[in-house]
Amino acid sequence: MNRIQLKDQLENYRTPYEEEAEFIQDFIELTSDPLAFKRERLEGHFTASAWIVNKKRTHTLLTLHRKLGRWLQLGGHADGNENLLEVAMKEAQEESGLQSLSMVDSTIFDIDKHIIPNRPHVPEHFHYDVRYLLEADIKEPLQMSDESISLAWIAFDSVVDMIGYNPSILRMLEKTSKSEILL
Repeated sequence: MNRIQLKDQLENYRTPYEEEAEFIQDFIELTSDPLAFKRERLEGHFTASAWIVNKKRTHTLLTLHRKLGRWLQLGGHADGNENLLEVAMKEAQEESGLQSLSMVDSTIFDIDKHIIPNRPHVPEHFHYDVRYLLEADIKEPLQMSDESISLAWIAFDSVVDMIGYNPSILRMLEKTSKSEILL
């Protein structure tokens, strides 16, 4: 996949979630920026994430992010790679050690535009995060990367207690619960 294919997927992406629909056009416009996939684009850039679930759709794998101090899905910067599905798979494997990862679908599962706070040498900026739904074997041992404080499979019914209010995580959880009926 490249930026043209990503733009096509974004143009065809439909969501019933108002907060997501509000920034689809921002994502589409960003695909035409030559620096869109590089963190050197200081006002904001593409990232990719993996919403990882077990095969029975009862748990999701979350990381307690070291820099942000919040429970999040696994993912990271594109660093020039325009194939965001590939980025999501790579980041998920690097951050979890899971070898059993498989994609459920090659289409976009979710998108989120969120602000990253100012840190030394990095100004406040936006992440245009494209998310993909992945599956993994919940019994496979996890290997935490240095980007995490913790890494854990969280039961769907415990996610809210674990993360508090994070609308994008709750949206992905709801989407997973709805797609459960279709599987």
